[in-house]
Amino acid sequence: MTPVDELIQMFGQQHVLTGEDTDSYTTDWRGRYQGAALAVVRPGSTAEVAELVRWCVAHSVPMVPQGGNTGLCGGATPDSSGKAVVLSLGRLNAIRSVDTDNDTMVVEAGCILQSVQQAARDNDRLFPLSLAAEGSCTLGGNLATNAGGTQVLRYGNARDLVLGLEVVTAQGEIWNGLRGLRKDNTGYDLRNLYIGSEGTLGIITAATIKLFPVPVAQCTALLALESIDDAVVVLSAARKGFGAALTGFELIAGNCLQGVTQCYPQQRIPFEGPSAQLPWYALLELSDSESAEHARERFEEVVGATIEDGLVADAVIAENISQSKALWHLRESIPLAEKAFGKSIKHDVSIPVSRMAEFVTTTNAALQQRFPGIEHVIFGHLGDGNLHYNVARGDAYTEEQLLAMQDDIYEVVHDSVHQFGGSISAEHGVGQLKRDALPRYKDPVELALMRQIKQTLDPHNLMNPGKMLAT
Repeated sequence: MTPVDELIQMFGQQHVLTGEDTDSYTTDWRGRYQGAALAVVRPGSTAEVAELVRWCVAHSVPMVPQGGNTGLCGGATPDSSGKAVVLSLGRLNAIRSVDTDNDTMVVEAGCILQSVQQAARDNDRLFPLSLAAEGSCTLGGNLATNAGGTQVLRYGNARDLVLGLEVVTAQGEIWNGLRGLRKDNTGYDLRNLYIGSEGTLGIITAATIKLFPVPVAQCTALLALESIDDAVVVLSAARKGFGAALTGFELIAGNCLQGVTQCYPQQRIPFEGPSAQLPWYALLELSDSESAEHARERFEEVVGATIEDGLVADAVIAENISQSKALWHLRESIPLAEKAFGKSIKHDVSIPVSRMAEFVTTTNAALQQRFPGIEHVIFGHLGDGNLHYNVARGDAYTEEQLLAMQDDIYEVVHDSVHQFGGSISAEHGVGQLKRDALPRYKDPVELALMRQIKQTLDPHNLMNPGKMLAT
């Protein structure tokens, strides 16, 4: 029997894909990476995942775990050799249990994030992880990359929302660590070792996640600003005025909103006159646990003070849920509009909030000096210091010319990030995209420890090889 025949015998014809049927699994969402696979296998349980891993180890077959295939760094795309099995977790999509007294839910890795959010709402609870791809990304992928999203400011990254994990190790053993405990000091924190490891140490098959009370009221506003410096001061005022109730604070360059309205005419910037042409905007949201009246009063007080102080040129406060969703839809449509305009050089970086304005000014100037006429496409989660600092061709270059300059652009931006004490990967992971850049910016001792962990847990280097760490 051929290896594929063995896999079909083990998992069934309908769950072992080959040839053209693998195309959507071997190309990443951005179309940047195109690989090949021996087969795509879709196990239906944790036990079947373990069985597949043991088979791969016995046959020295590399494994590439994949969730919704919405990653932005090529972390779920196999190489071009065609030797790897893509291990698709889409069939592991059960909500195993909900415990409202403990405010926890046990969820399998293949659950779509939006379905997890809905399951929490069905039990009068909130699961706060929220990002643009939530209608297609899966919880397993979110945990493998330690996803961030728009509510990190209040609730933290994916890592902060997990109490326990179920993991299939690189040897095909099953670690059942699904304890719903908020205190457990009985040894090394294996949970946090696997979260953010991008499938290079083992395969997350289920998680015990935290649930939260549903906010009684939310208030959303879009602010028009003259500078990032003003945005940072407004953020400080919002933190002081709202405390833990401040849920999100997004920074958006004016050309990003204009790109959305150009690409999607049904959407509009909710300002008139000069306020619709300002260089920066901030989208902020407050979640209140008392009442809608209390939320609105606090919101108007803080936003009004920033206007009186001359920090905010104009503001639109959503009057209802529909208007709030429209404002967030503007923000969440930026990546799609950016993709519609063509390829761009994307950077997912984190910078200390206090140095954000200086970083943008310095990096913009450095890029313009080397690549005159390049376009800056800047937006992100100012509240937690995460910026999507992207570079587009503008009118000065063709797409081919932009891509030819890609490595030089990465170096300029990442060197600047390093200079300002930041990270070259805030929430998207490393994958293939930043793997070779990691040694340039990572502390050598830290990198050596990472390699030792990889060698210990995956000695045969079969777990997503070539991702995060160079082989």
